[in-house]
Amino acid sequence: MNFLHNNLLSALFLLTFHTLSVLSHLFSPIDNYLINCGSTVPTTTLHDNRHFSGDLADKQPSPPLFSSPSSSAVSLQNDNNLLHDLPSIYHTARVFTTTAKYSFPITATGTHIVRLHFHAFNSSNYDLGRSQFHVLVNGYVVLSNFSHSESWNPRIVEYLIWVGVEKLVIFFVPIKGSNFAFVNAIEVISAPQDLVPDTAQYLNVSSGNVEKFDGLSKEAIEVVYRVNVGGPKVTPFNDSLWRTWIPDDEFFGSSGFVGSEKLYFGGRIKYQAGGASREVAPDNVYNSGRLIRSRNGSVPNVNMTWVFPVVEGYKYLVRLHFCDIASISLGLLYFNVYVNGYLAYEDLDLSYITNSLASPFYADFVVDGNSSRPLSVSVGPSKNSIPRAIDGILNGVEVMKLSNSHGSLDGEVCADFVLKSFSRGNTGVLLTSVAAICIVLSLFIVIRRRVIGCRESVTWSRLPVNLSDDNVKT
Repeated sequence: MNFLHNNLLSALFLLTFHTLSVLSHLFSPIDNYLINCGSTVPTTTLHDNRHFSGDLADKQPSPPLFSSPSSSAVSLQNDNNLLHDLPSIYHTARVFTTTAKYSFPITATGTHIVRLHFHAFNSSNYDLGRSQFHVLVNGYVVLSNFSHSESWNPRIVEYLIWVGVEKLVIFFVPIKGSNFAFVNAIEVISAPQDLVPDTAQYLNVSSGNVEKFDGLSKEAIEVVYRVNVGGPKVTPFNDSLWRTWIPDDEFFGSSGFVGSEKLYFGGRIKYQAGGASREVAPDNVYNSGRLIRSRNGSVPNVNMTWVFPVVEGYKYLVRLHFCDIASISLGLLYFNVYVNGYLAYEDLDLSYITNSLASPFYADFVVDGNSSRPLSVSVGPSKNSIPRAIDGILNGVEVMKLSNSHGSLDGEVCADFVLKSFSRGNTGVLLTSVAAICIVLSLFIVIRRRVIGCRESVTWSRLPVNLSDDNVKT
């Protein structure tokens, strides 16, 4: 009996110690606004156990976060099936019939995560699926002519916005003809300092060079794809920044591709000072992946490829996550990395970078979007790859859109003119002239980027033609 009692105490001690060690790594943002719009009471989301405050609660900060001359709170009609299946933040919404804004006081200047939640339900007064509107965040157009009519599927849009002033302001601007806008919930969270670095490598197609891209942290960024390669969906509960990572199956190769395998690692991910942190990506991203394994005396002549549809007219930040969870010792894994078919990393040696197995590393590249073909990421053997070893691995991919020269992530209209056009009631008429004026205003930004661009560059080459492209999804 004493033996069992001692074992039980030991197990409880180890469980408590493990829990405390995990909690010690949790990120605690300085600015952390979670707003349940159109609600009078706070609510706790079951999928990540976070507390959202109602924007109609009795105790409001001074000055209040929300201001609008004409708005109303609406709630989901009593449909037991919908109420049971949907998180509680989607049971209510704030509706605006004129320009409205939320203003959030900011304590920590720097990059902030902004998430907007939309669920188009029917209320007694409004069919939210018939709304159409613009959304502006700190002078950037993040949504233009936005409409969300999928009543069965809430939509979350996420942005990384640099805030150098004492407040972050979000405007909702209804479009004439729709006459109203709405939002269900808002998140404004200060991001870790290492989440968005200031520089990245720009793969310049026109010059064929790899150039230094400066000022990345000051860009407005929209998260377009966040993918857990080779692993399951990662929910906000399992991410210290409350992100969602989706499986890579819909983006990976073709149905007939047999040159790769999925792998799950049950050991400890070894984060190192100065390297990738849990806030860059969680354990559940780095402990799974897809790999190319050499099973005989020759290195396979095949690449793994992922494709992501993008919109032309924008640059995209491509963040690739690597963690060698497959090799049996250091110095056995060498591979090439291609972005949009061009060699971005040659003979990548994770052992040299991390000096450890199961230690994460990530790399950032900026590329130009092209609507005629999707953005692609490929991993494959290099000239230094070793037979009977691992010849390529990838653990995660993020694709993020950068704001264009108009200060927009959705279209070619400037924020100032969106606000002015609504006040004049001529949104549709002014769009053409506004776009022309924005082009003139943005010339300075374009010229400045070219002037400050790094003159030092290295050449880079196309994907070797002898490597199979059959695995590229069309």
